[in-house]
Amino acid sequence: MVTLSARAADDSIEKLAVAPDCARGLDWIGKNADWITQQQIQLTEIPAPEFSEGQRAEFVKKLLESTGLKARIDKTGNVIAERPGSDSKSVILLAAHLDTVFPASTDVKVKHEGNRLNAPGIADNGAGLAALVGLARALSESRIRTTKTIVLAADVGEEGEGNLRGIRALVEDYGQRLAAVIAIDGASMEHVTTQGIASQRVEVEIVGPGGHSWSDFGAPNPITALARAIVKFSAVPVPESPRSSYNFGVIEGGTSVNSIPTSASVKVDLRSEQESQVRLMESALKEAVQSGVREENAFARANSDPLKATLRSLGVRPSGKLPDNSPLLDTIRSVDTFLGSRSRLESSSTDANIPLSLGIPAVSIGGGGKGGGSHTPAEWYDATGREAGLKRLFLITVALAGTQP
Repeated sequence: MVTLSARAADDSIEKLAVAPDCARGLDWIGKNADWITQQQIQLTEIPAPEFSEGQRAEFVKKLLESTGLKARIDKTGNVIAERPGSDSKSVILLAAHLDTVFPASTDVKVKHEGNRLNAPGIADNGAGLAALVGLARALSESRIRTTKTIVLAADVGEEGEGNLRGIRALVEDYGQRLAAVIAIDGASMEHVTTQGIASQRVEVEIVGPGGHSWSDFGAPNPITALARAIVKFSAVPVPESPRSSYNFGVIEGGTSVNSIPTSASVKVDLRSEQESQVRLMESALKEAVQSGVREENAFARANSDPLKATLRSLGVRPSGKLPDNSPLLDTIRSVDTFLGSRSRLESSSTDANIPLSLGIPAVSIGGGGKGGGSHTPAEWYDATGREAGLKRLFLITVALAGTQP
């Protein structure tokens, strides 16, 4: 049953949407979805691998400035534009990450196939960045005045080994002024991420004497030891509750087919809904590596120099969860009711992790449209439904920021 407070919130969104200034912003979105898609294509075709987001950041800065905002790039590499409200001590932060998982050599030229746009990074996070730019333009066209200050940011370091350094810097800078944080990540309107998944990213390296594949046969092989470790760890049961996962993402080692390598390494991603489970998985990984090294050393010929292993942390992402009765979530639900949208609550690892871990209300939502194949060369985006996603984002932002006469 819908409560009186929920009905009141729904009515408030309906009144907000028909107010002249808000209606202007919504009308602009309805008429300019194609323009936003064109910005998305241009953004996607600018390579932005982790730690090399500068060129894309400059382009986003120009797009934000074209809406009349003053934009800057901070020392971390984040693009930041503030839309002042009457209360400068209360901030609504919207952030879309600049970086992709793809190396600089990746072909990111967008290809058209019917309604689909195909390119690595077109949805994650081309869709989020385009939505951020579209929101900035819609706010400008609306000429709406808000109580809270709205901060629009394109941040670095969300993917891979970036360790969320961009959102960490933003949250540190704005601190107690943050009333809410919305990470715009991907396209889908079907989910709202309210729980941040804890993760630990680790690089395992095993080193040894190396040698010639014939004359030094029997010397311990780091690749073989690494293979033993991977097999052993993969046999460790992973609980369904709390939901947990692991991934061996990058393996490197060796110089030629007829050389025993002097080193081998693997990068591992450990995740769970509970940080304690991540620690258990990390402990199991260490034991598997040590066991793999011991076995390989035991099988090596006499008098061989033994293998040694080291584990190095590549990044730690804290967990956190938005309460189900949060005003931020109530606002999203009311906007969804007004637009006739349905969404489910999910857990994931996004920029929202950092504010959630600090008790700051935060979610991650999509910018509209449809996408798939994220983190693969076959990634795609379909702009169908883009307007609904942008109107949703616009109404959520304005409702949270509050309006002035």
